[in-house]
Amino acid sequence: MTSTSETPAAAPFSRIEIRTGALVFCGDDVALIRRDRAGSTHYTPPGGNVEHGEDLEAALARELAEELDLNVGQAEGGDLMWVVDQRVTRPGPTPPPRKLHLIYRFHITPELRATLAETEQDELPDGSHETGVIEWIDYRKTAELPIFPPIGPTLAALPDSRAAVTDAALGAVTDDNYTWV
Repeated sequence: MTSTSETPAAAPFSRIEIRTGALVFCGDDVALIRRDRAGSTHYTPPGGNVEHGEDLEAALARELAEELDLNVGQAEGGDLMWVVDQRVTRPGPTPPPRKLHLIYRFHITPELRATLAETEQDELPDGSHETGVIEWIDYRKTAELPIFPPIGPTLAALPDSRAAVTDAALGAVTDDNYTWV
């Protein structure tokens, strides 16, 4: 008797990815990347996935250099503000990962801001690129923006851009409270 063994399909959220991102403030303005897609526009803090074996601080520095041309050594801060646990089903054949978003905070001067990138190229899985536009938005006006992870209301509620954060854990993002765009 011969048997065939099939590899079971990976279950959704059976693997974990870590994404480092940053809220880079210049006064009351915060840098967000606007991505325009067919039928939708969304914003995201600059950042990206931590590569296998990569240190969190190194990943964050790499991503900010790639997306904003920012050398974190020229910025003030670097404190962890928020952690967002994402378990959202998304379109495509690959089972979605559970993703932990680690969101840090930096402050820069207007002089440094003037030297930063205005667009960034995000490489897609097929090797093509999606262009994102760097927008500087008054953080108090982010509550209604389509930001992912959905930190807009919490960000807008800060009394000022340097306010202490007493609870770094934001609510989980799940299929019950978020629809992938």
